[in-house]
Amino acid sequence: MSPFEFFFSFYGLLLGLSVAVLATGAARAFKHRRTRPVGWLTPLLAVFVALDISTFWEAAWVNYRNLPVSYGLLVGGLVVAVVYFIAAALVFPDDSDAPAPLDDHFWANRRATLLLLILANLLGVAGQMAVNLTRENGAGLATAYAINMGIYVVLIGCAAWTRRRWLFALTIGAHTLLYLYIAVVSILRPPPV
Repeated sequence: MSPFEFFFSFYGLLLGLSVAVLATGAARAFKHRRTRPVGWLTPLLAVFVALDISTFWEAAWVNYRNLPVSYGLLVGGLVVAVVYFIAAALVFPDDSDAPAPLDDHFWANRRATLLLLILANLLGVAGQMAVNLTRENGAGLATAYAINMGIYVVLIGCAAWTRRRWLFALTIGAHTLLYLYIAVVSILRPPPV
Protein backbone atom coordinates (compact mmCIF):
# COMPACT_ATOMS: atom_id res chain seq x y z
CA MET A 1 0.00 0.00 0.00
CA SER A 2 1.40 3.35 -1.04
CA PRO A 3 1.40 6.27 1.42
CA PHE A 4 -1.36 7.98 -0.60
CA GLU A 5 -3.48 4.82 -0.63
CA PHE A 6 -3.09 4.76 3.16
CA PHE A 7 -4.27 8.38 3.41
CA PHE A 8 -7.08 7.91 0.91
CA SER A 9 -8.40 4.77 2.62
CA PHE A 10 -8.74 6.77 5.85
CA TYR A 11 -10.22 9.81 4.11
CA GLY A 12 -12.50 7.74 1.89
CA LEU A 13 -13.80 5.79 4.86
CA LEU A 14 -14.75 8.98 6.67
CA LEU A 15 -16.42 10.51 3.60
CA GLY A 16 -18.12 7.17 2.92
CA LEU A 17 -19.69 7.32 6.37
CA SER A 18 -21.23 10.65 5.38
CA VAL A 19 -22.81 9.03 2.33
CA ALA A 20 -23.97 6.13 4.52
CA VAL A 21 -25.69 8.48 6.98
CA LEU A 22 -27.47 10.15 4.04
CA ALA A 23 -28.56 6.79 2.62
CA THR A 24 -29.76 5.64 6.04
CA GLY A 25 -31.76 8.83 6.50
CA ALA A 26 -33.28 8.51 3.04
CA ALA A 27 -34.24 4.88 3.70
CA ARG A 28 -35.79 5.84 7.04
CA ALA A 29 -37.72 8.70 5.41
CA PHE A 30 -39.01 6.39 2.69
CA LYS A 31 -39.96 3.78 5.27
CA HIS A 32 -42.00 6.30 7.30
CA ARG A 33 -43.42 8.22 4.32
CA ARG A 34 -47.03 7.47 5.34
CA THR A 35 -46.69 8.96 8.82
CA ARG A 36 -44.07 11.64 8.08
CA PRO A 37 -44.61 13.42 4.75
CA VAL A 38 -41.38 13.61 2.75
CA GLY A 39 -41.95 16.62 0.48
CA TRP A 40 -39.24 17.64 -2.00
CA LEU A 41 -36.97 20.00 -0.03
CA THR A 42 -35.16 17.37 2.02
CA PRO A 43 -34.60 14.97 -0.92
CA LEU A 44 -33.19 17.84 -3.01
CA LEU A 45 -30.86 18.79 -0.17
CA ALA A 46 -29.80 15.15 0.28
CA VAL A 47 -28.98 14.76 -3.42
CA PHE A 48 -26.96 17.97 -3.36
CA VAL A 49 -25.02 16.92 -0.25
CA ALA A 50 -24.26 13.50 -1.76
CA LEU A 51 -23.01 15.08 -5.00
CA ASP A 52 -20.98 17.64 -3.05
CA ILE A 53 -19.28 14.86 -1.10
CA SER A 54 -18.56 12.97 -4.34
CA THR A 55 -17.09 16.07 -5.94
CA PHE A 56 -14.93 16.72 -2.92
CA TRP A 57 -13.76 13.11 -2.82
CA GLU A 58 -12.71 13.30 -6.47
CA ALA A 59 -10.94 16.63 -5.90
CA ALA A 60 -8.92 15.08 -3.08
CA TRP A 61 -7.83 12.28 -5.40
CA VAL A 62 -6.76 14.69 -8.13
CA ASN A 63 -4.99 17.18 -5.87
CA TYR A 64 -3.38 15.05 -3.18
CA ARG A 65 -2.36 11.81 -4.90
CA ASN A 66 1.23 12.95 -5.49
CA LEU A 67 1.78 14.47 -2.06
CA PRO A 68 3.83 12.79 0.61
CA VAL A 69 1.54 11.65 3.40
CA SER A 70 1.98 13.45 6.69
CA TYR A 71 0.20 13.66 9.99
CA GLY A 72 -0.93 17.17 9.02
CA LEU A 73 -2.57 15.84 5.85
CA LEU A 74 -4.39 13.17 7.90
CA VAL A 75 -5.61 15.75 10.43
CA GLY A 76 -6.71 18.12 7.64
CA GLY A 77 -8.60 15.27 5.96
CA LEU A 78 -10.13 14.32 9.31
CA VAL A 79 -11.39 17.87 9.95
CA VAL A 80 -12.97 18.20 6.51
CA ALA A 81 -14.51 14.72 6.63
CA VAL A 82 -15.99 15.30 10.11
CA VAL A 83 -17.53 18.60 8.94
CA TYR A 84 -19.08 16.71 6.02
CA PHE A 85 -20.35 13.97 8.33
CA ILE A 86 -22.05 16.47 10.64
CA ALA A 87 -23.64 18.22 7.66
CA ALA A 88 -24.89 14.91 6.26
CA ALA A 89 -26.24 13.85 9.66
CA LEU A 90 -28.39 17.00 9.82
CA VAL A 91 -30.20 16.38 6.51
CA PHE A 92 -32.67 13.77 7.82
CA PRO A 93 -34.19 13.53 11.31
CA ASP A 94 -33.22 10.72 13.67
CA ASP A 95 -35.66 8.08 14.84
CA SER A 96 -35.58 9.76 18.26
CA ASP A 97 -36.89 13.06 16.82
CA ALA A 98 -40.60 13.77 17.23
CA PRO A 99 -42.54 12.68 14.13
CA ALA A 100 -43.15 15.70 11.91
CA PRO A 101 -43.15 16.47 8.19
CA LEU A 102 -39.62 16.46 6.74
CA ASP A 103 -40.13 20.04 5.58
CA ASP A 104 -40.21 21.14 9.25
CA HIS A 105 -36.89 19.38 9.90
CA PHE A 106 -35.50 20.87 6.68
CA TRP A 107 -36.26 24.47 7.68
CA ALA A 108 -34.76 23.89 11.13
CA ASN A 109 -31.49 22.39 9.82
CA ARG A 110 -30.83 23.53 6.24
CA ARG A 111 -28.84 26.64 7.18
CA ALA A 112 -26.47 24.71 9.45
CA THR A 113 -26.11 21.95 6.85
CA LEU A 114 -25.29 24.35 4.02
CA LEU A 115 -22.96 26.52 6.10
CA LEU A 116 -21.05 23.39 7.12
CA LEU A 117 -20.74 22.46 3.44
CA ILE A 118 -19.39 25.93 2.68
CA LEU A 119 -16.87 25.52 5.52
CA ALA A 120 -15.75 22.09 4.25
CA ASN A 121 -15.33 23.46 0.73
CA LEU A 122 -13.42 26.54 1.91
CA LEU A 123 -11.04 24.32 3.87
CA GLY A 124 -10.65 22.00 0.90
CA VAL A 125 -10.01 24.81 -1.56
CA ALA A 126 -7.45 26.35 0.79
CA GLY A 127 -5.61 23.02 0.81
CA GLN A 128 -5.93 22.61 -2.94
CA MET A 129 -4.60 26.11 -3.56
CA ALA A 130 -1.65 25.52 -1.25
CA VAL A 131 -0.81 22.29 -3.08
CA ASN A 132 -1.28 23.67 -6.57
CA LEU A 133 0.58 26.96 -6.17
CA THR A 134 3.87 25.02 -6.36
CA ARG A 135 2.87 23.18 -9.55
CA GLU A 136 3.13 24.24 -13.16
CA ASN A 137 0.34 26.76 -13.93
CA GLY A 138 -0.32 27.01 -10.19
CA ALA A 139 -1.55 30.60 -10.39
CA GLY A 140 -4.04 29.66 -13.10
CA LEU A 141 -5.31 26.70 -11.05
CA ALA A 142 -5.62 28.90 -7.96
CA THR A 143 -7.61 31.46 -9.95
CA ALA A 144 -9.93 28.75 -11.27
CA TYR A 145 -10.44 27.38 -7.75
CA ALA A 146 -11.18 30.88 -6.44
CA ILE A 147 -13.77 31.54 -9.17
CA ASN A 148 -15.44 28.16 -8.62
CA MET A 149 -15.49 28.75 -4.87
CA GLY A 150 -17.02 32.19 -5.40
CA ILE A 151 -19.85 30.69 -7.45
CA TYR A 152 -20.31 27.97 -4.82
CA VAL A 153 -20.48 30.44 -1.91
CA VAL A 154 -22.97 32.70 -3.71
CA LEU A 155 -25.34 29.86 -4.68
CA ILE A 156 -25.08 27.82 -1.48
CA GLY A 157 -24.97 30.88 0.77
CA CYS A 158 -28.14 32.18 -0.87
CA ALA A 159 -29.79 28.77 -0.36
CA ALA A 160 -28.70 28.78 3.29
CA TRP A 161 -30.22 32.18 4.08
CA THR A 162 -33.40 32.24 2.00
CA ARG A 163 -36.83 31.34 3.37
CA ARG A 164 -38.27 31.11 -0.13
CA ARG A 165 -38.77 27.61 -1.50
CA TRP A 166 -38.40 28.72 -5.11
CA LEU A 167 -35.07 30.44 -4.42
CA PHE A 168 -33.74 27.42 -2.54
CA ALA A 169 -34.83 25.19 -5.45
CA LEU A 170 -33.23 27.55 -7.97
CA THR A 171 -29.85 27.84 -6.22
CA ILE A 172 -29.45 24.25 -5.05
CA GLY A 173 -31.05 22.96 -8.24
CA ALA A 174 -28.62 24.99 -10.38
CA HIS A 175 -25.61 23.67 -8.49
CA THR A 176 -26.98 20.11 -8.55
CA LEU A 177 -27.39 20.37 -12.33
CA LEU A 178 -23.83 21.69 -12.57
CA TYR A 179 -22.58 18.65 -10.63
CA LEU A 180 -24.59 16.30 -12.85
CA TYR A 181 -23.29 18.03 -15.99
CA ILE A 182 -19.70 17.59 -14.78
CA ALA A 183 -20.41 13.92 -14.06
CA VAL A 184 -21.83 13.29 -17.54
CA VAL A 185 -18.97 15.13 -19.26
CA SER A 186 -16.40 13.16 -17.23
CA ILE A 187 -18.01 9.92 -18.41
CA LEU A 188 -18.20 10.99 -22.05
CA ARG A 189 -14.72 12.54 -22.08
CA PRO A 190 -12.68 10.95 -19.31
CA PRO A 191 -9.44 12.68 -18.38
CA PRO A 192 -6.22 11.05 -19.56
CA VAL A 193 -4.78 8.45 -17.24
